[in-house]
Amino acid sequence: MSSPNMPLDLTIDGGALTARLVDFPSVSGDELALADAVEAALRAYPHLTVDRYGNNVVARTNLGRAERVLLAGHLDTVPIADNVPSHVEGDLLYGCGTSDMKSGVAVQLRLAATLTEANRDLTFVFYDCEEIEATRNGLGHLAAQHPDWLAADFAVLMEPSGAMVEGGCQGTLKVQVRLTGVRAHAARSWLGDNAIHHAAELLGRLTAYEPRRVEIDGLEYREGLNAVRIDGGVAGNVIPDECVVTVNFRYAPDRDEAGAEAHVREVFAGYDVTVTDSAPGALPGLAQPAAQAFLAATGGNARAKFGWTDVARFSALGVPAVNYGPGDPNLAHKREEHCSLSAIAEVEERLRAWLA
Repeated sequence: MSSPNMPLDLTIDGGALTARLVDFPSVSGDELALADAVEAALRAYPHLTVDRYGNNVVARTNLGRAERVLLAGHLDTVPIADNVPSHVEGDLLYGCGTSDMKSGVAVQLRLAATLTEANRDLTFVFYDCEEIEATRNGLGHLAAQHPDWLAADFAVLMEPSGAMVEGGCQGTLKVQVRLTGVRAHAARSWLGDNAIHHAAELLGRLTAYEPRRVEIDGLEYREGLNAVRIDGGVAGNVIPDECVVTVNFRYAPDRDEAGAEAHVREVFAGYDVTVTDSAPGALPGLAQPAAQAFLAATGGNARAKFGWTDVARFSALGVPAVNYGPGDPNLAHKREEHCSLSAIAEVEERLRAWLA
């Protein structure tokens, strides 16, 4: 396992650098050693201006180019599951964070060190606490405290995407729909009113709901409105007087948060609806010239991002953003998490071709 006192060598290849990063344990909230190593490694390059806020490190070029591109990645991982230190089997590098997303961070570091005369000005953002509650997210802290550090014409979030461009992201809204009744003894149910039974009509609305499909910048986003939890019941001999159905709405990024909430309230008209969580989506921005050049450099193919990612934070700042990284999103957080070494090299090569 790499020692926190051992400096990072950004001249080694991307796969080897990914292994070094994986061997720095950096579970959410414990990124200090890795952030220190990243900062020290970047400060060794005179073409970069390096700033730090907490365990968030930002490096920038100032070449006077007409456009600025930002590449971002989080330093933290989910809790280690006996999968550190890393090891290699053939073309696969195994270990916590290999896919999500130290392989992407390795590509960022390699590009930051070697692209001294890029065709665009570059910003590299390394941030903490992405895998836990949003209030601790380092990118959110940077957006609040140092938004000028995140100024750019286009952003690439190096989240695992299978080396394919995933445009924007869905918004997410979670609500609780509360149903009420009258409590009574189950042996005399006619004296009560069963709140759980009232969920039948609500669930019928969800079953009949036809989710929208919408095309944005040539990408098809599919929406979904689904019950994800039901809470109710008092005891085996009691007619329940309350039932709560939790519903999650995943919506296309052409809706804003207010529009998403209004839609859900319309679907559940007549019910007691409380919003418990909300995060806006992000438009893909693929019509932007920088995005078109990026697509061409990465093979010309893109798909919609199903799920929420930090590209939404860039969208809120007015910066079009995409997800693009070497990791496989289906392997994220798994005990057997791994990443293809050839995919790491491929992503670095494509980004280098685009930016050089």
